[in-house]
Amino acid sequence: MVQWEPLERALAGVYNASAGRPSYPPLVMFKCLLLQQWYTLSDPQLEEALADRLSFRRFAGLPLDQEVPDYSTISRFRAQLAQLKLGERLFAELNRQLAGHGLLIKQGTMLDATLIEASVKPVRGAQSTPGQRSPHDTDADWTKRGHQAFFGYKAHIAMDQGSELIRAAIMTSARVGDSVIADRLIGGDEQAVYADKGYESIARSARLAARGITDGIMRKLMPHSRDPHPVMAARNRQLARIRGAVERKFAVMKQHYHGRRARYRGLLKNQLHLLLMCFAMNLKRAHVLRAAR
Repeated sequence: MVQWEPLERALAGVYNASAGRPSYPPLVMFKCLLLQQWYTLSDPQLEEALADRLSFRRFAGLPLDQEVPDYSTISRFRAQLAQLKLGERLFAELNRQLAGHGLLIKQGTMLDATLIEASVKPVRGAQSTPGQRSPHDTDADWTKRGHQAFFGYKAHIAMDQGSELIRAAIMTSARVGDSVIADRLIGGDEQAVYADKGYESIARSARLAARGITDGIMRKLMPHSRDPHPVMAARNRQLARIRGAVERKFAVMKQHYHGRRARYRGLLKNQLHLLLMCFAMNLKRAHVLRAAR
């Protein structure tokens, strides 16, 4: 289903020693990271599984007579990907291929964001105080979830209506508002954009209209109004049924991919982890879509 050659070219900038002790080909290491996502394995667990499972070796391209990469090699490779910011390029290439297979419908794009708990506490050995950040992860930050303070990150995604493939994914600190990231998630080639009231913006609506994209963003009603505008309220209810599909994607991410809590420290590593997770989820979803044809 995947042409790996373009992905291999995208990985060309990753260190691959030609002298001294041979290094593992970057594509082999990248496939190992995909296995790690699908089976929610730690680095030591991934090393053990690669040594134990023939199916893992076959997918990754590791011969039976070759030693598998150890957990430190896996960790260093992932750090290189994050530092070089190759996650975005690899994810874009996958989606280009999925679009070529006709799997991306582009009828509409659904925007949403979810909070991800930081891997560290803001204060060690004491109760966490809102506003006090962690010296161990300076990229994580505070926000409010209802009346409760929350410390960590926020995952913003754009999902294709109908196919439920993820088109874009961006990780920020929890403090960044949903609407701030919205325009970076819109592809420009969709017929409509759907989102909740947090994304409402006069300027954004004007930009969508100028590009011929239907504005499916819910509207804020007058607070404490006993008689909300009936047409606007009905519109919001209709749009809520459409955009609600994106919340199921977050449920899969948190329940099956253990994405409720950040796995790493720092925005770069967690951005890569989000993209790897979305890459793995899209491949699995694409397999389902092709089987249903």
